[in-house]
Amino acid sequence: MKTRSWRGRGVFPAIALLVCMLGWPGPGWGTIRYEVSISHPELHLFHVTMTIPEVSGEVTVEIPAWNALYQIRDFSSHIRQVEAFQGSAKAPVEKVDKQTWRVTGVGTITVRYATYWDELGPFATQLNGEHTFINPAMILLYVPTRRAEDVHVAMPDVPGPWGVASAVQAVEESIGGARNFTLDAQSYDALADAPIEVGRFQEFELEGVSPRIGVVIHGEGWKKKHVGEMLKRICEYEIKLMDGAPFEHYTFILHIGKGAGSGGMEHANSTAIGIPSDEYLSGVAAHEFFHLWNVKRIRPATLEPVNFTKEQYTRALWFAEGVTSTYGAYTLVRSGIWNKERFYEDLGEQISELEARPANHWQSAEQASLDAWLEKYPLYNGPEDSVSYYTKGQVLGDLLDILIRDRTDNGKSLDDVLRGLNTDFARQGKAYRDSLDVRLEAEKVAGGSFEEFFQAYVAAAEPLPYQQILRLAGLEMRTTEHKRAVLGFSAERESGGTVTVRGVDDGSPAARAGLRLGDDIVNWNDEDVPRSLDRWVRERPPGEIVKVRIRREERERTLEFRLGEEKELLYQIAEDPHAGEKARRIREGLLHGVTQAATVDGVATEQ
Repeated sequence: MKTRSWRGRGVFPAIALLVCMLGWPGPGWGTIRYEVSISHPELHLFHVTMTIPEVSGEVTVEIPAWNALYQIRDFSSHIRQVEAFQGSAKAPVEKVDKQTWRVTGVGTITVRYATYWDELGPFATQLNGEHTFINPAMILLYVPTRRAEDVHVAMPDVPGPWGVASAVQAVEESIGGARNFTLDAQSYDALADAPIEVGRFQEFELEGVSPRIGVVIHGEGWKKKHVGEMLKRICEYEIKLMDGAPFEHYTFILHIGKGAGSGGMEHANSTAIGIPSDEYLSGVAAHEFFHLWNVKRIRPATLEPVNFTKEQYTRALWFAEGVTSTYGAYTLVRSGIWNKERFYEDLGEQISELEARPANHWQSAEQASLDAWLEKYPLYNGPEDSVSYYTKGQVLGDLLDILIRDRTDNGKSLDDVLRGLNTDFARQGKAYRDSLDVRLEAEKVAGGSFEEFFQAYVAAAEPLPYQQILRLAGLEMRTTEHKRAVLGFSAERESGGTVTVRGVDDGSPAARAGLRLGDDIVNWNDEDVPRSLDRWVRERPPGEIVKVRIRREERERTLEFRLGEEKELLYQIAEDPHAGEKARRIREGLLHGVTQAATVDGVATEQ
């Protein structure tokens, strides 16, 4: 019988919790095996063979409906020709629903199928002649009642010059002169949480950082010294902040350059990040690395156990994602990557984004969290219809931090809340009760009630008291009117990666150039279409010329138009020159991550 150590191999405690909750069998069961063939990467087809031991009469297999994003993306739509075998004889296969198949047989059952993938970015899977990036849940079936069993993955035909990298260690073997890579994980969930990079990549480890942190890079337009120094500063600060690292080895998988996609995705012992150049790395990396604690281990109970078959609703994304953004910004300023002016600018940008959205007046942080599953719909993302739990959560994190520091004379901070949640929940293998346990932990740290704050600004959508709270940290908020660029249309990225126009504003430059409802945008300024057009346009001036390649009725054409403009109110954060001594100490605490109360007989306390 095999024995397992849930912690010994870096698997986050939530998996152990999941096993207990579902009551799944222990390690006496056999290992479920996968063989993943990528023999013709230019065809974008994975050929998968799944071997299931100890089947008694029948076995049900499923493919997740979601993974990596809070979106139902129906990965079964990529699968073709599912067949099963008992020995050399075919076994009956019945499709039960869009993502489930039932196989009849006994003993060892083999399931074979192909799945097509060629989508770029850390939230997808891609197989082409340049490289392969795999989010395992998107290509591998699982047995619902046996997710806790050991899994073994073999990749027998990786092209000669390519390597394999993952947080789940890849081992290279030579079988009959052919290169074979294998990966072993303690469960399907652990494997699903460990993306795999296959291709010509460069790799190195961050110098002087403990535990070990590896960097795997596919792409171009980056400098090793810049990437290494940036990641080292981020990782060292966050590990120190959280009193140590919860992993034995961590892996950054970076896709850099044209066609790399945009954004980052957190995993228990790794992250996958896509950026156009290494200049964009610091902001994404600071956020994703902090997810090691906040959401991968400090985990809301509503996300446990993971249900791959349907939406999994939680009210806690404002904290899991938004407060992670708070700490992304804190990390950058406290590690010296940003100066304080850049930190103030970022906070002003978040407030400006919130206040520019009429939905901010009625959609709470908790409701935005619940509605995350609607984000794939363009209408929902409009300013009248939603706010971002990232943005609202980040601002709430800053405000809560200031209040804790003010109540404790800067003796405690939000840092203590995160460390407390890590101690009381993550290290105990327990999940927290959404906003409730966050509030209770904050009250324990601050020594007083935060019920009114959470009720008004987290559960409800009352106007945030920016000026009142910022003043406690020696900061003030100023407003200016500004002209910003607008696209003049809305678009939606389909599950297959195609970006389709879903609305065009009457009279806009895009409309006058001939853009129509239903057009597919193939190319954007001779490059890939940005993952978030809204984010892209916020960084451009009104009147900038945009060149888009569209496909309409199987014919392609190029359109050019200028970005439109509209007025917006911008909020800027500045230091209050008249701030008192306590407010200045709180401000310095925010910027440098220290807690230092007022001196008593010339002695100050500092963390």
